[in-house]
Amino acid sequence: MSDEKRTGSGLGKTIVTALIAGLVGGGISFGGYQLYQNNSGDNGAITTSSNKSGTTKVTNVNVKSSNETSKAFSKVENAVVSVISYTKSSSSSNSLTDIYGTAGDSSSTATESESSEGSGVIYKKSDGNAYVVTNNHVISGASKVEVLLSNGKKLSATVVGKDAVTDLAVLKISADSVTQIATFGDSDNITVGETALAIGSPLGSEYATSLTQGIISAKKRTIDVTNSAGIKTGQATVIQTDAAINPGNSGGPLINTSGQVVGINSMKLASTATESSAGSGTSSTSVEGMGFAIPSNEVVSIINQLVANGKVKRPALGISLIDLDYVSASDQKSVLKLPTSVNSGIVAVKINSDSPAKNAGIGKYDVIVKLDGKKVADTSSLREVLYAHKIGDTVAVEFYHNGKLQKANIKLTLEATDSNTGSDTAGKSASSAQ
Repeated sequence: MSDEKRTGSGLGKTIVTALIAGLVGGGISFGGYQLYQNNSGDNGAITTSSNKSGTTKVTNVNVKSSNETSKAFSKVENAVVSVISYTKSSSSSNSLTDIYGTAGDSSSTATESESSEGSGVIYKKSDGNAYVVTNNHVISGASKVEVLLSNGKKLSATVVGKDAVTDLAVLKISADSVTQIATFGDSDNITVGETALAIGSPLGSEYATSLTQGIISAKKRTIDVTNSAGIKTGQATVIQTDAAINPGNSGGPLINTSGQVVGINSMKLASTATESSAGSGTSSTSVEGMGFAIPSNEVVSIINQLVANGKVKRPALGISLIDLDYVSASDQKSVLKLPTSVNSGIVAVKINSDSPAKNAGIGKYDVIVKLDGKKVADTSSLREVLYAHKIGDTVAVEFYHNGKLQKANIKLTLEATDSNTGSDTAGKSASSAQ
């Protein structure tokens, strides 16, 4: 998901933080707070006084614990887990052999250390295995993954599949110690204002299975999505909630008062930064109560594909392209021969030999302006439309060739891979393959 989302005319910036708790560096500092308070006595001691005229007693609790929030939590609490990622690091050995060995000899040992923690939720048991959904960024780059159950038992996990586009991943663990699985609710049926509960491991497993309460702040909020290189790859429609979520909550469930998972918590808006129009600096404003979750309907669609195929199969056009915005006005006129009325679109700068776009008649320097009847303004909007289709579908395309508008149909026969959907940036010549 996006770490930054630009707003306005480029002068404003909101910082969206992925909810992953780093473990490198040890404990948590509470330096700004004291756990005690000194009173103003001669020796600074805390003074007490007694009231012999009466005593204070504890009365019975009148609030029944069987309220809907507690019931909802009890339906899923043992299905929520902590997900611990490990990475390998090399360190030089200080053995006598290294110190007094022959010249040129060197040795190093690779060690695995905890790099980060997130959350996850067990949603399925089958053939002795249990399946956990979490965020892709929680386990991305990990050499080993473990799952910590709510009862404190730690299990080795296998990555079944992961998808960077939707930031989802599925893990597999032994089902022997699993006592509860979560169920998914229909995220299309949630309403703004209804109670939302977030469960996870904020700041890591020390606070595992923490519950926070809020409401659904927005049912469908569109935010930008970027890849690991910081390139905008599309947009995602997410659930917004004011339930408190923090680093470590990533991958944990957002549930309704029936105990159904309606979203997977993925990120939060941490602060905004505004650049001065005079260039004199920036100012920031902290933000509270703005968290985002991937809707359950999308989660179910993606994790079913990950379990079946280990990945999500998406179509590709088989071209390298750049946004029209990156092309100078003079080149738009002389090279692309575009009418002045065309001010947005995608420029095909290279056509692969196996390109479905080539079979539809699209050539070098043609400008795609519509796909499947929807306006294509930039690379992200192209992928948003394209990824809504399956391999084998046929979609209508509109593009300008030598300044003239053309219409054709593209048979989506090519599967997207890391090589044909990669990105490369070099200043204003940013380009990507699709």
